[in-house]
Amino acid sequence: MSSARRPAADTGMICALRGINRRRLLRNPAEFGSLLESFVYNELRKQALWTEEPLTFHHYRDKDRVEVDVVIEDAAGDCYGIEVKAAASLRSRDFTGLKRLRRIAGKRFRMGVLLYDGDHTTSFGDGLFAVPIGALWN
Repeated sequence: MSSARRPAADTGMICALRGINRRRLLRNPAEFGSLLESFVYNELRKQALWTEEPLTFHHYRDKDRVEVDVVIEDAAGDCYGIEVKAAASLRSRDFTGLKRLRRIAGKRFRMGVLLYDGDHTTSFGDGLFAVPIGALWN
C-alpha cells in the first residue's frame, strides 16, 4: 500500500482550470471517473476529522495492477477499503480489488465498500457492500 498523501484537490477548481464541462465528461467518461475518485477521497478526508482516533489513508495497487482507490487504516491497524465507480450498475469483478485487499489484510480487514451511482445498499458477502455515493452525506 502506498500512503495517500496527496493534497486535497478542489474538483470544481480542477474542472474550471482544465475547461472540463458536462459535454466533455460525457465524451470522456474515464475523466469523470478520476474526478469522482478525487472528490470522494476529499470527502472521506474531511469526514475523518470527525473521529477522535487518527486515520491514515492509502492507495493499494499490486504487481497485477489490481487496486483499491482508498484504504483507510485506524490506530489499531484495522483497515477498510473504498472503491469508487461512476456507474449505476455493478458486476462482481468490480469487487476484485476489495477481495484482494481482504485476502492480503486478513484479520485486519473490517469492511470493503464500493461506492457507486446507484440507489440501493447491497451486501456482496464477507464484509463487502455496494453503497450509493450519496450515503457519504446521509
